Amino acid sequence: MGKVIGNYGFFAYSTSEALHLSEKEDKIMMNLMHQMQDELKNNIDNYSQDLIVSHIDLLLNYAKRFHNRQFLTRSAANSDLVAKMEELTDSYLKSEAALSGLPTVNFFAEKLNLSPNYLSDVLKNVTGKNAQTHIQESIIDRAKELLLTTNLSVKEVAYDLGFERPQSFSTMFKKKTQKTPLQYKASFN
Repeated sequence: MGKVIGNYGFFAYSTSEALHLSEKEDKIMMNLMHQMQDELKNNIDNYSQDLIVSHIDLLLNYAKRFHNRQFLTRSAANSDLVAKMEELTDSYLKSEAALSGLPTVNFFAEKLNLSPNYLSDVLKNVTGKNAQTHIQESIIDRAKELLLTTNLSVKEVAYDLGFERPQSFSTMFKKKTQKTPLQYKASFN
């Protein structure tokens, strides 16, 4: 149980991102809690620990299911969140990046008043990509724009986007596009 507990990202959500249960879901969770409580009150035997761990595992799996349901039923709000994230990312890359460095998931989560895990889970649910991938793709899109519409060198583009080292920019660019920044720029000339 200790090895898999970290797989449940909702433990890092803030209080405002808590699980909202329907009456039926609440009954399921409460029944599991009562069963665990009953097991703890019974005489301890060779099966007690395994039964408690199994109940906790079942409780966590239901919580995971109900969290995923929440993402589906709140799709309009989640789409708005994705739009806000894209707007913030675009704004950051056009104005703050050169001064502040590469954007982070924590930075955007804070701006959106969300926990980083919740932001990443919402983005993954709506777009299929976690927050870090979303940010990296935005950086690459902005880099492509700068490479094609300005006379900036690759080094200048890297610094403009917040990279400390141009080599890091070139590595990320090639990983995401299968071309170096120079190859990309040359392919449009």
